[in-house]
Amino acid sequence: MKLDTSGFETTMPTIGFGSSNDMLDGFSTVPSFDLPRTTDFDGFQREAVQMVKPAKGTTTLAFIFKEGVMVAADSRASMGGYISSQSVKKIIEINPYMLGTMAGGAADCQFWHRNLGIKCRLHELANKRRISVSGASKLLANMLYSYRGMGLSVGTMIAGWDETGPGLYYVDNEGGRLKGDRFSVGSGSPYAYGVLDSGYKFDMSVEEASELARRSIYHATFRDGASGGVASVYHVGPNGWKKLSGDDVGELHYHYYPVETETAEQVMEEAAGE
Repeated sequence: MKLDTSGFETTMPTIGFGSSNDMLDGFSTVPSFDLPRTTDFDGFQREAVQMVKPAKGTTTLAFIFKEGVMVAADSRASMGGYISSQSVKKIIEINPYMLGTMAGGAADCQFWHRNLGIKCRLHELANKRRISVSGASKLLANMLYSYRGMGLSVGTMIAGWDETGPGLYYVDNEGGRLKGDRFSVGSGSPYAYGVLDSGYKFDMSVEEASELARRSIYHATFRDGASGGVASVYHVGPNGWKKLSGDDVGELHYHYYPVETETAEQVMEEAAGE
């Protein structure tokens, strides 16, 4: 028995061009591409992802204290040594009681946080109650786990307040998920951790906690060239999140290290003393 394969033919008929097929060159064959000549395709794919992986940097942090969760971040977007923006919003409002931080690829983080916000709202409508911080972070981790190894770049913290109180989770693009009381993510995180760990106490007021978060971000931007711009600080409490401050790190430098003005007489006295 002979199968009829005429339905699979890709040659297009000539309509209105006479006997010439010059206008249809390139449409008569099935498009194709060469596969990589390797026996380890998975290894090749991993190496290719690393080859095009962008050099990026940021500083974000969050910690739990007696009044809720404090979240802070810088606002610089960079690609290697090129600074593309100084006004990126790296703290994303998922719902009125939950925040997400952005570290890694800006497009990946913004898309998946927006997607998480939609799923959290649908959960609230279906169950007549807000989703917990633990549940929201698990949703995000499950979504990212299904795309692991495909080149996503996400390092985020999910912070919020639910029926059990404050919650803080770290989620990455491989589907990893960690619960903790303080985290810092990004290229400037080692510098931020140095200030955060030395000044952290659970029994802090909102003002003390916001100052600690602001100072940690400032010192990270001072040492890390990929971090900078504006240090934004948010507080998440039982009544939802609230933005407390957004200070330019250049102005914060002179706030923490004020310049001592000298009069002409003092300068002359110092010169004479030498």
